[in-house]
Amino acid sequence: MKILSRLAVFAFAASILSTPLSARADSAEEINIEVAQSLKKLYAQNPVAQALGQQAVGVLVFPSIVKGGFIVTGQFGEGALIEEGVTTGYYSSAGASAGFQAGAEKFGYALFFMNDKALAYLKKSKGWSIGAGPSLVLVDKGFAKDFSTTTARKDIYAVVFNQKGLMGGVGIQGTKITRIRLD
Repeated sequence: MKILSRLAVFAFAASILSTPLSARADSAEEINIEVAQSLKKLYAQNPVAQALGQQAVGVLVFPSIVKGGFIVTGQFGEGALIEEGVTTGYYSSAGASAGFQAGAEKFGYALFFMNDKALAYLKKSKGWSIGAGPSLVLVDKGFAKDFSTTTARKDIYAVVFNQKGLMGGVGIQGTKITRIRLD
């Protein structure tokens, strides 16, 4: 039984990574609705995210990232860039990793761009790998204790939310973010 469940998780991850982007793209309207709902819920539950949102020049929100696999894992999701309350672009978030890992999970994350230089880097890149380029800080409970709007000096802050599933740890380091067209 364990082998069957492992094979199912592996097949799930392989299908996510092998499906063309256009085949799994949500409509702009669907993404906008999910992004708005996720951001509203995140701000209501996380005062640090709300404070970052008030100062950010742009917020890139991925409301639903699906991650799964056995030994080799893959993750994928779509989201939107919000600037001054308006959607200015759509992006995919994809990643793969290998190592001692197994399971499946779903989570969302938001990237808060705190300056124009960091936001311009996202917009001009043909695909941005998190961990390369502007400095990024993952906001966790420990960070929140020492945070104030005057200490927010990094280029980008990442907040993970709505984590569900059975996989140890959420990582966005090494994730590639690419602008997508929704026609």
